[in-house]
Amino acid sequence: MGFLIVFLGGGIGAAARHGANLLVAKMISASFPYGTLIINVLGSSIMGVIIGYFALKGQASQHWRLFLTTGILGGFTTFSTFSLEAVLLYERGETVAASLYVAASVGLSVAGLIAGIWLLRHFS
Repeated sequence: MGFLIVFLGGGIGAAARHGANLLVAKMISASFPYGTLIINVLGSSIMGVIIGYFALKGQASQHWRLFLTTGILGGFTTFSTFSLEAVLLYERGETVAASLYVAASVGLSVAGLIAGIWLLRHFS
């Protein structure tokens, strides 16, 4: 049953990621991977809130935990795509952009996770 739950959540998350990437490319730019950056930071922030909630409240079943974290957020966040895009920037000779992209993705995602946990702890 767990695999089905993750499968369904992953499909939702992947579809949401695709939609967000298209929207960001249309609204901002497709020349730099802003969509992936935004998705990674947002996904990490949401993960912080969800994991913080589970840790503090502990009222969600294992099926809900799998569906939300491994499923939806696992399908939504895009660190495998992040790695590819960082390498592509580097291979195109855009080493400064690649370095900034890696630093911003990792730093802001970790900060987003911390912020999500902090928000939950202070406002619940």
